[in-house]
Amino acid sequence: MKGASESAPLESKLGRLAARYDARSDTNDVRFALSSPSHNFDWQWESTGSPEQYFIASTTKLYVTALVMQLRNESSVDLDVPVVTYVGDSLMSGIHVLNGVDSSGVITLRQLLSHTSGIADYFEQRRGDGSSQITHALREDFSWTLDDVLRITRSELIPRFAPGTPGKAFYSDTNFQILGAVIEAVTGCSYEEALFERILSPLGLSDTYPFTRETIDRYDSVAAMLHGACLVRIPKAMASVRADGGMVSTAGDGLVFLRAFMRGHLFPVEYLDEMQQRWTPIFPPLEYGVGLMRFALPRYYTIFRKVPFMVGHSGASGAVLFYVPKLDLYVSGTINQIKKRSLSYNLMVRMVLSCEDAWQA
Repeated sequence: MKGASESAPLESKLGRLAARYDARSDTNDVRFALSSPSHNFDWQWESTGSPEQYFIASTTKLYVTALVMQLRNESSVDLDVPVVTYVGDSLMSGIHVLNGVDSSGVITLRQLLSHTSGIADYFEQRRGDGSSQITHALREDFSWTLDDVLRITRSELIPRFAPGTPGKAFYSDTNFQILGAVIEAVTGCSYEEALFERILSPLGLSDTYPFTRETIDRYDSVAAMLHGACLVRIPKAMASVRADGGMVSTAGDGLVFLRAFMRGHLFPVEYLDEMQQRWTPIFPPLEYGVGLMRFALPRYYTIFRKVPFMVGHSGASGAVLFYVPKLDLYVSGTINQIKKRSLSYNLMVRMVLSCEDAWQA
């Protein structure tokens, strides 16, 4: 284990990296936290004078995955049973019709969690006129409901492939909107109430909460997001995404949650092995398992130096939350940039390699 004095050079290097990215005109309120139990290392950096809380966007999906796995452990759901078993035909009807074949009734929870359902993505998939939900929201903030999500998916978008097609995955926020409905149907409470009762309160995540219409007045207390060089103000949209990406958190709370997720404190740890048995490309170099991402960077991206693979999730806000098994390293943070999301990965990789260099020296 490294003592405080031995960690000082690494902490200094990480601080310089974070400050360099924070000084860029295309990032906003950069903050990162790193932790490695086996190296006795904890480090945190945040932009001076900025709000501590930020929108974690699709990193929310890890929380939803944990909820579903808890329900599975309680025998309340079966991942390989059709979703209609829990939410009924009315919700799923017509959600997946491809080439005249309606597969809506056979889609399973596992396929929703792994983005192998083929269901269209209501949020970023382009419609016939070239627009998408996110482009509309960035142009003028507005609200929507689950019914709107289902209507758009059914009537304005086309599924990508038949559910469970071998080797295929398509990242769809609609999948997790439906999972939110499953959680509500099975627990008998709102998705947000389930989050508080099952994850946030037990873990003591006092700075983490689901952003909703009831908390919309707190929007300005959360770090602002950029889209390119423009500040984004979309409180109504952020209160609408819910289970597909509507949570607020901090870098520190993110570490607490991710450790609990990876160590089996939220659901049986053997589930985690199963969730990582099969990885399917979504947008290279990202792959998807069951409810989580793997970031495995090819050597040619880093001048032929191998970067340790990472598992976790990222979000459209520039948020990242990943675990690096090789280094027993947890990484949590954001750059608050919607348009240039790769910047958060660039910074994360530099930080991970800095840790690897320090601990192998």
